[in-house]
Amino acid sequence: MSTEWTPAQIPSLNGRRVVVTGANSGIGYHTAAMLARHGAEVVLACRDARRGEEALAKLRRNQPDAKLVFEPLDLASLASVHDFARRQLDQGRPLDLLINNAGVMAPPHRLETADGFERQFGTNVIGHFALTARLMPALEAAAQRAKDAPRIVTVASIAHKTGRIDFDDLQSTRHYGPMRAYRQSKLANLIFARELDRRLRAAGSRVMSVPAHPGVAKTNLFRDDRSVMTRAVRALLGEMIGAFLNSDVDGALPTLYAATAPDVEHGGYYGPLGLFEARGKRVGPAYVAPQALDADVANRLWQVCETLTGESFV
Repeated sequence: MSTEWTPAQIPSLNGRRVVVTGANSGIGYHTAAMLARHGAEVVLACRDARRGEEALAKLRRNQPDAKLVFEPLDLASLASVHDFARRQLDQGRPLDLLINNAGVMAPPHRLETADGFERQFGTNVIGHFALTARLMPALEAAAQRAKDAPRIVTVASIAHKTGRIDFDDLQSTRHYGPMRAYRQSKLANLIFARELDRRLRAAGSRVMSVPAHPGVAKTNLFRDDRSVMTRAVRALLGEMIGAFLNSDVDGALPTLYAATAPDVEHGGYYGPLGLFEARGKRVGPAYVAPQALDADVANRLWQVCETLTGESFV
């Protein structure tokens, strides 16, 4: 695998259709912008309608010929996920790329989704599990007609390295720690993506599931008022990250690589190759912590997600 990959190597994506969750800012925004620049038709799937429309307008100003559309999607609501997926499937069109990017990071107090899940687990994990399940028919349709295999890219984090799946307290009802819950959700994202790929291969599907992580990037997560950090600490960390680690533009590179590079492998996990995988424009295989490789945990987590979402697939 070449680690000298750049977005200039992204092939023409004309005729390919993409959904990017959390596309109104940060890594999602720059992922959507680059995919559109290479010809893809991109659906900006965003929770906040105002921010989604603003992102759409900005992208169109910068790329007047880009094929872009905004669609509301709140991953913290299974009803919203179902409505979004229904609107997509009702179009009867294949889906070539699903970028599971949106996320919530470390709100200081335990919050719940519309369905009563802890906000980080419910949004980062349950919401994307349900969305992927609901959109699978469109992804399989693309697999039938496209030369290139459709891909599902799920954004994990280097935070997974210290994460643990606490099956006795998945929803943090007994004990809530902001970063503890975040690390668990990101570990679950990585486990989900790898288990999904294993199941797709076992089912004989051409669809690929590929996890990636951005390193430590300066995104809106560091400016979110729901974060555990005080405003001053968030601002300081944001400036330090901007100066020494990844910008959100560079943070999007592993996602773009996982979505488009020809040498992406089944079971692969990709991130920046700089210091401690926290930064860098070079992309390559990322470290997978041992707890993300436990097959029994992966199977149990999958069953839990099926039960909580009511979705059963692959």
